[in-house]
Amino acid sequence: MSNSSVIVLMGVSGSGKTTVGRLLSARLGWPFYDGDDFQPKENLAKMAQGLPLNDRDRRPWLLAMHNLLVGLSAGRGRAVVACSALKQDYRDLLMNGLDDVRMVFLKGEYAILEQRLKHRQGHFFTVGMLSSQFEILEEPESALVVRVDNPPEAIVEHICKGLEL
Repeated sequence: MSNSSVIVLMGVSGSGKTTVGRLLSARLGWPFYDGDDFQPKENLAKMAQGLPLNDRDRRPWLLAMHNLLVGLSAGRGRAVVACSALKQDYRDLLMNGLDDVRMVFLKGEYAILEQRLKHRQGHFFTVGMLSSQFEILEEPESALVVRVDNPPEAIVEHICKGLEL
């Protein structure tokens, strides 16, 4: 891995991007950035009403995430970033011009993720929107794929081994 390294954890809601991201960040001593923190207020309000986002809604958020990645790369920084990045077009926009970003796909079965979302409290994403994310999900061809049906610590270990960290 190069001196400048950014790991993007991608996957549908409930796959553990934030939980795993925080653990991985602590293990590596790298900062953690949660993509949810970059969502425009309009998007958060829409999702809180149980309405899925469309590509037009996502574009400002994806551009903000791309700008974060560019800034990290330009500063030769290391970071862990959680970002759903469900479609290849989204990942192309995020990674445009960047060669030091590694993608990790946190992959889980619908039933497991649905159960997680039913027990999650205080989050804007409703369980009813999970199906819309699975509908648009395009599994990446060039990412480390990690199953999420293990404890978060085991997932972090798998990522570290898979990326040779």
